[in-house]
Amino acid sequence: MKLKKIASACLIVMGVLGMAGCSSSEVNPADVTLTVNIWDSYQQPGIQEILDGFTEQTGIKTSLSVVTWTEYWSMLEAGAQGGQLPDVFWMHSNESQRYMENDMLLDLTDYIEKSKAIKLENYPSDIWSLYTSEGNIYGVPKDIDTIALWYNKTMFDEANLEYPNTDWTWEDMTEAGRKLTKSDGSQYGIAMRNDTNQEGYYNIFYSYGGGIINEDKTKSMLDDPKTIEAMQILETWIKEGLMPSLATLSETPAEVLMQSGQVAMALHGSWMLPSYKTSDYAKEHIDLAELPKSSKTGERVSVYNGLGWAAAGTTEYPEQAWQLIEYLGSEPAQLKQAELGVTMSAYLGTSDTWVNSSEFNLQAYLNMMDNMVIRPYSRNTVIWENDNNEALKAVYAGEKTMEAALKEMAAKMNETLANE
Repeated sequence: MKLKKIASACLIVMGVLGMAGCSSSEVNPADVTLTVNIWDSYQQPGIQEILDGFTEQTGIKTSLSVVTWTEYWSMLEAGAQGGQLPDVFWMHSNESQRYMENDMLLDLTDYIEKSKAIKLENYPSDIWSLYTSEGNIYGVPKDIDTIALWYNKTMFDEANLEYPNTDWTWEDMTEAGRKLTKSDGSQYGIAMRNDTNQEGYYNIFYSYGGGIINEDKTKSMLDDPKTIEAMQILETWIKEGLMPSLATLSETPAEVLMQSGQVAMALHGSWMLPSYKTSDYAKEHIDLAELPKSSKTGERVSVYNGLGWAAAGTTEYPEQAWQLIEYLGSEPAQLKQAELGVTMSAYLGTSDTWVNSSEFNLQAYLNMMDNMVIRPYSRNTVIWENDNNEALKAVYAGEKTMEAALKEMAAKMNETLANE
C-alpha cells in the first residue's frame, strides 16, 4: 500500500539522517495501537465497546488498561518522568494543573479549533476550565457527574419509614439513620468515609452556604461557621454510631456494604451506576433519590465534576491520539456512553438516554443538575485533599471535635495555598 511505502521511506530517512521522521498522520492506521488507561473497572466494558467502534471506523487499534486510582497516578508520575505515558488517558481536576503546566499533555487547542465534532459550546464551560491552562486546552470533556442518595427500600419498609424524597433535609436523613441502625452491629443507617468528599460531605456544607476554598483559590473555607455547622451533621453520624467503623469503611467500599445488606444509605456519584447495575441484590432492594437539602437555607446542592480525555505530550502518534479523543468526545460516542449506562456524558443533551439505561431512578441525578457547584480545585488540590482526609480520621476516632479539626485543616490548607 502507498501509506506503507511512505512509512518505510520515513524510516530510511530517519536512519540515515537522524531526522524526526514523517508525521504520524502518514502512518498506516492498521500499524498503530494506541495505549489507553483508565482507573474505573466498572466503566471498562462500556469504554471497551466504544473503543471497538473507533477501531472499526478508523482501523486504529487500542489497548485498554485499568489501573486502580492510587496506582494510576503513580503510574502516570513514573511515565511522565521516563517519557513513557500512555497515548490516551483520563485526566482529573485534582491533577490537571500540574500536568498541563509541566507540558506533560498534548496541546489540543489547534485540533479543537479545526474540529467539526468538538465545539466548546456543546459541553459545560466549567469542565473545559478544568483542562485549560493559559488559554490552551489539554483535555476534551468525557463526562459530567452529580451526586444522589442511594437507599435500601427493603430496610426502609421493615422500619416503617417513608423513602427519601425531595422534601428531605439532612436532619431527616440523620433521623432515618438512627432508626435504621441496629444495636447488634448487623446493620447501619449510613456509610461515608473520611475521604468521601465530592460524593460525600462536600455536598452537605455547600447546601449550608459553606465551602472549601474561596473563589480566587487563595483561602480555605473549612473554618467558615457555615461549613462547621454543616459538618457537625457528619459528626453526629460518627458519635451516634450510625455508621460502621472507619476501619470497616476503609476496608470495604460503601457500595459493597450497600449491596451486601449491611448499610441502608450512602451518597454516590453517577459514575457508580455500573456497580449497582451488576448487583442482583441492588436490583431487588435498592434505589436512589435526590440529595437532602439544608433546613437552614432550603438549598439542595450537588458538587459536580467531569473527567477529561487527554493525550501524552510525548505520544508517538499525536494525530491518531487526537482522532481517538475527538471520537470519544463526539456526540455519537457520548450518546453511546450514556446508552450503555457507563455514566452521564459531558456532551449537552446526551444524558437523557442515560436515564433509561437501568431501572433505577436515575432521573434523580439529572435533577441534581439544577443546583451544582464545580468540584473545588487549585494547583495543589491533591495535597490539601490528602491532608484533609488524614485530619478527619481524628474525628472518626473520637479524638477531636469536628470544629477543632476543621480549624486545623483550614490553617494547614492555607499554608499550601500560599505556596502555590
